Amino acid sequence: MTTDLISDEREGLPEGWAQTNLGQLSPQYQNGISKRFGEEGKPMPVLRLADIERNQINTSEMRSIKLEDEEALKYKIGKSDILIIRVNGSADLVGSFIGCKDDGESLAYCDHFIRVRFADGIDSNFLTFLSRSRKIRYQIESNFVTTAGQKTVNQGHISSISFALPPLPEQIRIADKLDALLSRVEAGRERLERVPKLLKRFRQSVLSAAVSGELTREWRGGGDAEWEESQPIRNYTDLDVGYAFKSADFTSEGIRLLRGDNIEPSKLRWRDAKCMPAESLKDFEDYEVLAGDVILAMDRPIISSGLKIAVASEYDVPCMLVQRVCRFRPKRNIRARFLYIALNTEDFVRYLGDEQNGTQVPHISAKQILGFEFLLPPLPEQAEIVRRVEALFAIADRIEARYQSALTTFNRLTPALLAKAFRGELVPQDPNDEPASVLLERIRAARAMSGDKPKRGRGAAKEADNVKPDSPAPDDTAPKRRGRPHKAQTEAPDIAQASSYEDAVRQLEAQKAARAAAGKLEGAQVERGTRQDGLFENAEVNS
Repeated sequence: MTTDLISDEREGLPEGWAQTNLGQLSPQYQNGISKRFGEEGKPMPVLRLADIERNQINTSEMRSIKLEDEEALKYKIGKSDILIIRVNGSADLVGSFIGCKDDGESLAYCDHFIRVRFADGIDSNFLTFLSRSRKIRYQIESNFVTTAGQKTVNQGHISSISFALPPLPEQIRIADKLDALLSRVEAGRERLERVPKLLKRFRQSVLSAAVSGELTREWRGGGDAEWEESQPIRNYTDLDVGYAFKSADFTSEGIRLLRGDNIEPSKLRWRDAKCMPAESLKDFEDYEVLAGDVILAMDRPIISSGLKIAVASEYDVPCMLVQRVCRFRPKRNIRARFLYIALNTEDFVRYLGDEQNGTQVPHISAKQILGFEFLLPPLPEQAEIVRRVEALFAIADRIEARYQSALTTFNRLTPALLAKAFRGELVPQDPNDEPASVLLERIRAARAMSGDKPKRGRGAAKEADNVKPDSPAPDDTAPKRRGRPHKAQTEAPDIAQASSYEDAVRQLEAQKAARAAAGKLEGAQVERGTRQDGLFENAEVNS
């Protein structure tokens, strides 16, 4: 890719680092098990997407299915394995790496995941953190295949991910440092996320104290409130319900129409506003909303963020009241702002919840709204209550603004730390660490010796593109050979750890020479044209 976002220059890499891709690290892939139940075998917990929380495995509510021994062995999650989410509707989830730790349990995994195991010398925790970096996420998302709303990545896509690899000791140092720092970031975020709930409880406590008289007890001189007996709203205010304007007459310009969609808790919003020409509304002056009017949505009045009630401001007018939206017009004995406070209490929200009709679109009628009862203080005390509530709410608003600012900072911390780590700036380099280039050469040599030599050029790219996302990965078995089988072949000894690529080649050539000498003893029986296996590739011996 030529995009600046993912172009890591080979020049300028930290000391001992090397540019590579995941396909060069001898990955062993295995797609998860597809069956959802089994009739034979032993029960085994099977990991699902529902068991992943914040890129961690949660085993508290896992489901088990019966697996035969062969299946259990094939799909078992081992220590240092990485699970990659293969398919989901959420772009944020697909391609996520989940690190696996040996916790003593035997777990399998479903076909929403790809399990991958890498060669020795690659720290799985390092790769898990790496997958969360902006550059890697960009590469993953660039390879998404979308079908029926489901986004998918496959093994070929994963192998193509390019990145800078540090030496193994530095991989471990980076992973440990990130684990410590990001744990602190996450702990801070969890504490920060408690703020909105605390502010909501604070506001409700203020409202409850306001309508019970506790908020102004000191103002009254310490005595109990001597307010009017509880009466229904109809005794304090009139209620107007909007008009059913024809949607065919709606325009994009003109006087705005106040619909239920335009009402949020504590404010009006005008995104996707519908309008009508001013000249067509001359006969509907009774439905004109004025600044200071208290507005309530009658369809689905209660949403997750609160009650859809607001006070119209100067910015909101002029606008016209539409059906299924109501407006309160207080009488002389009640202030509009105090009425707004009384209608924001939990008592009124519970009352509406009990009175709502309908299942798909819950709604409330004007008659039901006017039946709500509450205590009414004298006008001077109403004014003092409004002043105190607004002052306390202003404090809560400032805290909420600081919370939003802090949350923005926290959201930037993790990407910044990851970027710093994978530029080689988070932990110091150690000149005594074995360079990553030597590690990569040893992996290549081991692959060559095993006959699992990676393809190069267009053929490799084509093969990667043709890997189907729902096709199972091959078993961890030796690759099939073409031609007639050997009569006998001794198992190749493990290659000793080499200090360089040249050293590895010398060791391999020595083994090859030893095998050639052994083969000459039986050479008299070797027929011309017999296919023989070389150490680095299969070649046909022609006479």
